[in-house]
Amino acid sequence: MAYALQQLINGLTLGAMYGLIAIGYTMVYGIIGMINFAHGDIFMVSAFIAITAFTLLAAADVTSIPLALTFVLIVAIFFTSAYGWAVERTAYRPLRGSTRLAPLISAIGMSIFLQNAVQLTQGARVKPIPPVIEGGLELWSTPGFTVQIGWSQLLIIVTTVVLMIAFTWMITQTPFGRQQRACEQDRTMAGLLGVNVDRTISLTFMLGASLAAVAGVMVTVYYGVVDFFIGFLVGIKAFTAAVLGGIGSLPGAMLGGLLIGLIEAFWAAYLWAEYKDVATFGILCLVLILRPSGLLGRPEVEKV
Repeated sequence: MAYALQQLINGLTLGAMYGLIAIGYTMVYGIIGMINFAHGDIFMVSAFIAITAFTLLAAADVTSIPLALTFVLIVAIFFTSAYGWAVERTAYRPLRGSTRLAPLISAIGMSIFLQNAVQLTQGARVKPIPPVIEGGLELWSTPGFTVQIGWSQLLIIVTTVVLMIAFTWMITQTPFGRQQRACEQDRTMAGLLGVNVDRTISLTFMLGASLAAVAGVMVTVYYGVVDFFIGFLVGIKAFTAAVLGGIGSLPGAMLGGLLIGLIEAFWAAYLWAEYKDVATFGILCLVLILRPSGLLGRPEVEKV
């Protein structure tokens, strides 16, 4: 029981990170009806930005953890949002009136470009940093095993919950959220009614990139090591989470992320750790075959 509880904590932590990235997928899909396959690599770029920022702070002898985390989050969100804006302007906006296949190929090309750009500028080796947050709370102790939740795990879970509540409120209660929902329903009519469609879509890409930036910082703090290829695998898992929960649904994205995280943690703990990725991709295939709209999603409708 104690071991299962520890895996539950690990799975919730992993699922919270997947959920943050999945929200970015589902926001972009909701407003333009297409998947941003460069989103996982934007998450990877944010992790490298976080590594660089933490290294600079260490060189400057900054020892305050709250100050360091705040600074790194601000820097990562700023630069990663710029990447999100650039992806929309270069890979999506010029092709918005074309077939659905063209932006998809363009996004895959942008993903490959980001991977290779980081590999060339940062090198192919992994980039480690010393532990930023150490220690945690002891929840349960049995002979030979102790259940703990680390401070970094607690930070990830709390941050995810707060961001989920904030984004849900923004989309349902604010004027910008109404503009997003109007563009999702009918971009042409929204433009005729005075909504700046291009700006709304660009800001949506930037908000999705901001969530990826937070996830990148959290992954850097939690694991302490990144490489140029992490965006592909994590991006596919987050996409699986978005599809599982219901692409286009924010609560569905978070639910899918938590489910994928829990499945991966328990699969690795009780079955075969080397096949945990196979389980994730198997779930993606099953969902696409049996329930394409996901757990909380709506049936697919053609976007204007």
